[in-house]
Amino acid sequence: MTLEELVSYANRYGFVFPGSEIYGGLANSWDYGPLGTLMCENIRKAWFKKFIDESKNNVRLDSPIIVNPRVWEASGHLKSFNDPKVDCVACKNRFRADKLIEDSLGIDADGMTLDQIDKLIEDNNIKCPSCGAHDFTKARTFSLMYKTSQGVVEDSSSTVYLRPETCQGIYIDFKNVQRAMRKKIPFGIGQNGKAFRNEITPGNFLFRVREFDQCELEFFCKPGTENEWFEYYKDFCVNFLKELGLKDENLKLYDHPKEKLAFYSKGTTDILFNYPWGFDELWGIASRSDYDLSKHIEYSKQDLTYLDPETNERYVPYVVEPSVGVGRLFLAFLLNAYENETLLNGDTREVLHIHPYLAPYKAVVLPLIKKTHSEKALEIFKLLSEEFIVSYDDTQAIGKRYRRADAIGTPFAVTIDDDTLENGNVTIRNRDTMLQDVVKVSELKDYLRGKLKY
Repeated sequence: MTLEELVSYANRYGFVFPGSEIYGGLANSWDYGPLGTLMCENIRKAWFKKFIDESKNNVRLDSPIIVNPRVWEASGHLKSFNDPKVDCVACKNRFRADKLIEDSLGIDADGMTLDQIDKLIEDNNIKCPSCGAHDFTKARTFSLMYKTSQGVVEDSSSTVYLRPETCQGIYIDFKNVQRAMRKKIPFGIGQNGKAFRNEITPGNFLFRVREFDQCELEFFCKPGTENEWFEYYKDFCVNFLKELGLKDENLKLYDHPKEKLAFYSKGTTDILFNYPWGFDELWGIASRSDYDLSKHIEYSKQDLTYLDPETNERYVPYVVEPSVGVGRLFLAFLLNAYENETLLNGDTREVLHIHPYLAPYKAVVLPLIKKTHSEKALEIFKLLSEEFIVSYDDTQAIGKRYRRADAIGTPFAVTIDDDTLENGNVTIRNRDTMLQDVVKVSELKDYLRGKLKY
């Protein structure tokens, strides 16, 4: 499936629409449609379930998008959260310089100085991807922070920033959570929420956008145990993805070499997914030492150390951080699950073999004949919708309705026919096998519970 085909599919079935479309759109802005909204909600539920709810060590947090700007000063974002940029003199388009070099020459320019970037572009006569010209401005830094104002007077004292990541809210609430929840090291704090980065060249559909949804866990541990937890969460994240259906051949790990690591980092591993343009980052797991808490101690002058109640030892905890974007998970699950399947009789069908837990609708209720079976079908729809997200479809032939349900990943189709009216039985068709089971209406909820369990 090419990226263009995926964008068309997502638009056609109500997963993702172009943002601000009736006004001509906004570059790389996307709206999640009815099915996309449901699927993203299921992705978040799966993440919270596995990373927070099923762990005795981990708890939730919901911190605000706008915080005291001193937070970003302490974290280093105001000083160093930027990318190198160049502008094409001919067409005025702006590009991220290191990506321009990587795409043109296959050279990893991450971490190069501006002078080194300028020399590579000039020596290799790199062309503008938009117009083909060879004339670029000198490379310069471009802040990824979104700046805005708070209050009625717009001046330097009212400047605030939209958060570029969700984790800093966790660090500054570390002491509050530890005290209120009576947590002992090791423990984790996780949250989900929006983050904003003023990317120079967003693209590849949902892969790189300026407004995105993050799921981040900051796991606090005793110094000296961080390698153990780093390895644990690498395996945990990979297993999470495989449990939800991502195929082995679509995943691989990339360990960042030491020379690429931040000075405070003890290690970083990316889980890569095989997107249409090749393997690229899906999930990052970082061992961040005590850098973040130590910087907030330095700038806030507050005590964020931990006192071990058993050993009476006081220390700044180390942190292991698995961080993933919901949009990238969404993209990976769609690409992994979509199939244009050829059937034994030579017919084809679009089918999304997505894990039932992630499917937007868990079942579709189908009256075989609208006039005859609709009343009972609506009764069953109401029964199921008390517990599950289900849809109802009574238009066109039953075969076409099955195909629509297959195309959006609905795992089960519940058909109401004469047998339902006479004997209380419904026919349940399985999306993947297309086999059918006959189940009593009174047992329908139990049947679906067993099939939808994660």
